[in-house]
Amino acid sequence: MTTGKTARHGRRVVTRWSLLAAVTVVALTLSGCVGLFLPSQSRATSTPVAENVAVDLQPFYRQTLSWTNCSNGMQCTTARAPLDWNNPSAGEIKLALIRHLATGTRLGSLLINPGGPGASGYDFIRDSVDYAADKKLQASYDIVGFDPRGVGRSSAVTCYSPAQMDAYLYDITPGVRGSDEWIANNVKTAKDFGQACGAKTGALLDHVDTLSAAHDLDLLRATLGDKKLNYLGYSYGTYLGTVYAELYPQKTGRLVLDGALDPASSNFDVTEVQAKGFESALRAYLTDCLAHAHCPFSGTVAEGMATITDLLAAVEASPIRNSDGRELGANTLVTAIIFPLYDRASWSYLSKMFDAVMKGSAAFAFQLADAYNSRNDDGTYADNSTEAFTAVNCLDYTFDADPSVMRQQAAALSKAAPVIGPYLSYGDIGCANWPYTSTLKRGPIAAAGSAPIIVVGTTNDPATPYVWAQNLAHELENGHLVTYKGEGHTAYNKSNSCVNNAVDDYFVNGTVPSEDPKC
Repeated sequence: MTTGKTARHGRRVVTRWSLLAAVTVVALTLSGCVGLFLPSQSRATSTPVAENVAVDLQPFYRQTLSWTNCSNGMQCTTARAPLDWNNPSAGEIKLALIRHLATGTRLGSLLINPGGPGASGYDFIRDSVDYAADKKLQASYDIVGFDPRGVGRSSAVTCYSPAQMDAYLYDITPGVRGSDEWIANNVKTAKDFGQACGAKTGALLDHVDTLSAAHDLDLLRATLGDKKLNYLGYSYGTYLGTVYAELYPQKTGRLVLDGALDPASSNFDVTEVQAKGFESALRAYLTDCLAHAHCPFSGTVAEGMATITDLLAAVEASPIRNSDGRELGANTLVTAIIFPLYDRASWSYLSKMFDAVMKGSAAFAFQLADAYNSRNDDGTYADNSTEAFTAVNCLDYTFDADPSVMRQQAAALSKAAPVIGPYLSYGDIGCANWPYTSTLKRGPIAAAGSAPIIVVGTTNDPATPYVWAQNLAHELENGHLVTYKGEGHTAYNKSNSCVNNAVDDYFVNGTVPSEDPKC
């Protein structure tokens, strides 16, 4: 687990959408356009289904949602949810929703989560509904995006001003990596950040865990008027969907989980497997790059990996100053490397970045790192994804910041992924010093009694490695694996017709693949 300033990118699961949308800053074109056609009837309200719930939950489950026209002809609303699901009368939070109404014969609502944790489902649907779901799904479902608790337009985690966030994400930590001095400085950084989040966010900070968000998901299902949940989760959104299925197996409708997390993995397991995934993707990038004339590397893939290792060591020892005064150290360079690895279409930008850094310029690396961190050109931040990412993960996993344990883990990561691994170490510092601690017990989730659940896995996915999809499909009592043989993070609506057909056939017709189609 690598939450915190030390190497926060290692555990964060960036969505396909956030990658493509963000790197438009560096001229990458978003592949989908927002659909503007909607049926003539507006359906301005959603009538909740009758639910047999406790008395203190009835005001939430029985609320009527009133929709207003908003961005690009879509509809928006706000739902109310308990602050604390264990004590629903203790207060409430708001959840922001947006929907694209079904363009054909409507089967119900399809809720979509793009990942993170901390990514905005509201923005995902508003900005790129065609990228979230193809025309077949748009015809059959109201496509619903929502910001989970702690995120964006919903009741949100708040911590730092933009200038403080710059320091938290980009400042160089004094001391040699892994030394007592370096660890102590990172501990102070983590404590300061956690205290600021607690002071500005208040009681919500202790209730942004995925278990609470899964309860919210059931509330949204009911208030939208659906007896069962239809859900498409990308990346971290697969974990949210899995937890929902465990809590409410009898209320599962059609669930598809693309780019799966394995709920049985510990935080270190996650970090180690993800480090291997990024390293594998980096080798795949080099293999492709070396076949082209303008590649900044030469020789073999092994020699290219050695060059990247030396480059990281060089900026670790002597950071490159950017024109705005920020210094490019190894952590930020790793972020700039990892970000384009999420999508093969971005590899050309990785080549441009390496070429620039090798020539002593940090500008392009900062553009990529800023896009990853949702930092705007003017130094402001487009969302609270950093705060939400940390807050959710700190409640979803357990942590051990004992220096001897972290050093053993650092050695294991360096062995497992010699180029990337060293910079994904010591991440437990961030959450071990968080104001609230996790009580969640990690383990396999079977979701016994659920409807069929489709799990989509990409064989060389760097962020959610294929083994997690295999594990999840096996752990779920009614899991069904759909494999995409290829590169990149997640597969539906971006890979090939084989994957798309398998997903669409399930959502539209309820057809479950008789076996893995191995697309």
